[in-house]
Amino acid sequence: DPRDAGRVDPVMDEGKYMRAIHRILELEGGESLDVDAHDVFDHDPDLYGKMVRYPLEVLAIFDIVLMDLVARMEPLFEKHIQTRIYNLKSSICLRNLNPSDIEKMVSIKGMIIRCSSVIPELKEAVFRCLVCGFYSEPVMVDRGRVTEPHICQKEQCKASNSMTLVHNRCRFADKQIIKLQETPDEIPEGGTPHTVSVLMHDKLVDAGKPGDRVEITGIYRAMSIRIGPSQRTVKSIFKTYIDCLHIKKTDKSRLHIEDSMDTDNTNASKSSEDGHVTDKIDKLKELSKLPDIYDRLTRSLAPNIWELDDVKRGLLCQLFGGNALRLPSGANFRGDINILLVGDPGTSKSQLLQYMHKLSPRGIYTSGRGSSAVGLTAYVAKDPETGETVLESGALVLSDKGVCCIDEFDKMSDNARSMLHEVMEQQTVSIAKAGIIASLNARTSVLACANPSESRYNPRLSVIDNIHLPPTLLSRFDLIYLILDKADEQTDRRLAKHIVSLHFENPEVVEHQVLDLSTLVAYISYSRKYIHPKLSDEAAEELTRGYVAMRQRGNNPGSRKKVITATARQIESLIRLSEALARMRFSEVVGVRDVTEAFRLLEVAMQQSATDHATGDD
Repeated sequence: DPRDAGRVDPVMDEGKYMRAIHRILELEGGESLDVDAHDVFDHDPDLYGKMVRYPLEVLAIFDIVLMDLVARMEPLFEKHIQTRIYNLKSSICLRNLNPSDIEKMVSIKGMIIRCSSVIPELKEAVFRCLVCGFYSEPVMVDRGRVTEPHICQKEQCKASNSMTLVHNRCRFADKQIIKLQETPDEIPEGGTPHTVSVLMHDKLVDAGKPGDRVEITGIYRAMSIRIGPSQRTVKSIFKTYIDCLHIKKTDKSRLHIEDSMDTDNTNASKSSEDGHVTDKIDKLKELSKLPDIYDRLTRSLAPNIWELDDVKRGLLCQLFGGNALRLPSGANFRGDINILLVGDPGTSKSQLLQYMHKLSPRGIYTSGRGSSAVGLTAYVAKDPETGETVLESGALVLSDKGVCCIDEFDKMSDNARSMLHEVMEQQTVSIAKAGIIASLNARTSVLACANPSESRYNPRLSVIDNIHLPPTLLSRFDLIYLILDKADEQTDRRLAKHIVSLHFENPEVVEHQVLDLSTLVAYISYSRKYIHPKLSDEAAEELTRGYVAMRQRGNNPGSRKKVITATARQIESLIRLSEALARMRFSEVVGVRDVTEAFRLLEVAMQQSATDHATGDD
């Protein structure tokens, strides 16, 4: 183990960390060695205790020993390698950080809510004499203060107070301040979430983006605040922050497990993980070859919600997603699928929404009444650190590349709803406020829930009178499901049995052949990352034929009024749905059966939502 490197013989390079050091020396890229705190504890519990209590001193010793070892292995290696500790034995809750924890090593979990821009921090200053042009020796920055030489060092000059800072001779390091907010499950009853500032340096800058759930290991510190920028007197209150040593994403229960952004996959453990990952991938590929994989996936999605199979199939398509297409001419076609669920109260719409939120990679869950237009897109706020106006991301921008779930969609203000037009088709948020003109990415799938306008569906009125949403918005949803609560004795009895059986284990109603959550997540994640299906000729032909038939239906001489006929957006929806269905089978080609199933899904959704119940017309 290289941490007792004092007695390590250079020949002994078999240990886990020796392999990591060798890899750093070979690549010359990594300047940090990730050290698992559990290994330190197993080696010497006393050393672990000292490391947590006096991190600054112990980490300095770790670095010295490590550099000493590297120098013996490769004398010409010049970069400084840092040790980064992670995986402490106990993590602390954000609101339990006390003054007694100051200058100790802590590990906290939370969600990044904002990142500042990268700030250059002065490390080494060089001064020049204005009289004779003599350059001083580099002056190190000591605790954030630079001591400027009063007299020019040159014998012939000796001018006093003539030194000026030379910017392009100084050495700077990257620094970034991020705001960490505690995760919802740690907030006590009736409490509001706490936040803490975290300082990132050098390699850790931009390791996390707003919206990520992370675990941060660092040193809890306090610094004094000046009364005014020009005065040297300080307030009696100190400001606390965390000096980050290691950042690790904790999104393991969600999609995109093999995300290339993960900075914490230590090179040392990768080789052992590779074998494990290949086994996993083989299992997934075997699953995808099953003839009933589509139905099995449908059953695995929210198994506690009874039936609603077609709705679940639509939601599955949303999780898998289509291919985003970018043409050489610069035109973009989105690959994300938007779904609207409209229905009577008590048809488990919000339950489905919550389930999707738990499953999706970077999901944000908002409710219509409690969301304003700027809260959804972006708002201008004053940065407390620098005092300038900055742009803060709203819910849709935070759930970029994820699923944004909006409940109570019908109760949103028109202002907030009109912001969605651009997001749902162009997938950007454009903003011009307070001198900030920007276009932000919001490549998100929108899953919305709404109640009919009189809170129950009125079969005597047409669909349009029931769903009081503008047609401009409705046409942007790929699938609109109408979930009605019809009284029917047999169905009611089966539903009641199902709900009761959830509360006590009934051996007869045991679900069979259901994928567990982690397998489902891995399956979706793998297919989103590696499978990019293309349309086959037969499928393209089938799409064209079906689309023309759909358009014809709106012009039936018998129908009195056109309700919802197919628009050009519908054919794009169909392509996206077919691609998602091909992805479910891990197929690189979209076949005719995918297209027919996509048409069937659209038909089912439209049949419920686009048929006039009074006359039976479309």
